[in-house]
Amino acid sequence: MSGSPAAAVLDRNGLDALVKVLAAQGRTVVGPTVRDGAVVLSELASADELPFGWGTRVEAGQYRLVPREDGTAFAHTTGPQSWKSFLHPQREKLWSADRSADGALSVTEERRERPSYAFLGVRPCDLRAIAVQDRVLTGGHYEDSGYGERRRGAFLIAAECTEPGATCFCVSMGGGPAAEAGFDLALTEVADEAGHRFLVRTGSEAGAEVLALVPHRPADTGTRTAARGAVDAARDRMGRAMPPVDLRALMGASLTAERWDDVAERCLTCGNCTMVCPTCFCTTTEEVTDLTGDHAERWQHWDSCFDLDFSYLHGGPVRSSPRSRYRQWLTHKLSTWYDQFDSSGCVGCGRCVAWCPVGIDITVEATALHDELAARLNGREDEERPDDPRESRP
Repeated sequence: MSGSPAAAVLDRNGLDALVKVLAAQGRTVVGPTVRDGAVVLSELASADELPFGWGTRVEAGQYRLVPREDGTAFAHTTGPQSWKSFLHPQREKLWSADRSADGALSVTEERRERPSYAFLGVRPCDLRAIAVQDRVLTGGHYEDSGYGERRRGAFLIAAECTEPGATCFCVSMGGGPAAEAGFDLALTEVADEAGHRFLVRTGSEAGAEVLALVPHRPADTGTRTAARGAVDAARDRMGRAMPPVDLRALMGASLTAERWDDVAERCLTCGNCTMVCPTCFCTTTEEVTDLTGDHAERWQHWDSCFDLDFSYLHGGPVRSSPRSRYRQWLTHKLSTWYDQFDSSGCVGCGRCVAWCPVGIDITVEATALHDELAARLNGREDEERPDDPRESRP
């Protein structure tokens, strides 16, 4: 975690004041809260709705809420939602068409006032995911205008990680539990003998302006040290790790690996991994009409490369087997994403591991592919190595 001359300290009342200031500016404040046995993202009216006193226990295919005695608000792992649910919503109307009694057709683009969001509690992995989606949805020749409008108006408040989960592997993906960039304000929660408080750093002029409206005190050395120590300790407690190899090259060299058959026997092709992934962006469109046929609407909604019809061309799908669909997802995420967007499509949040109903683990699969490739290359070297003349001596 980098220091900042603008660092300050908020107590719990100050955190609540932050929510109220943002709401008074006309922003829709969204943050984590407990609902239906999980930490979910929802509109907040008060900081009291944050998951104070709740943590999570996660494993491959497992997620549980667990109580915490320290009363912290951000000592939980990422839940089933990511911020793309708000910036790149699951379903969105694009236009509608109406036919009048005289047969004239009129088409109306769907234009509605976009909410001005304030996201409270954005994890560093999700900051990176938002940056990835920025490149995907606004960085090319054809911008997703809805995403662009929502993104440009969003105010991001990061929450640095102090309690990584068993499925987290952001460090091995080049990230970490510290918020380095892409935020307006960054919070680091501290709960020790000196009390429960939040170190806050500014990352933009807008962030500094908001902080000036919130009761706070200058950051003291003890809080800075405790916050830095907690984040540094979290960096060393990742629950998972990708193999320390060039994943892009590994995927390209593993297209015919036998491991794909192994994972295909377990994969349900349900698409959960793509739904919870904070960077997956694929959509499709559909037209719906009323019973009269005089009114039609075009809707955009999320799609998944695990859907059998996702690769449908005339005559049938290109990727008809679970093997081919899982391979497409993993190789795109870790390899060919670079060809399109000059980065990996994985930020190491671990959602796909925790929310896979059969517990398929992306880090295990990558490691297995690496081991298989290494064994294959070693075997080839043995075949090509000339015989040792000493072995033929009588």
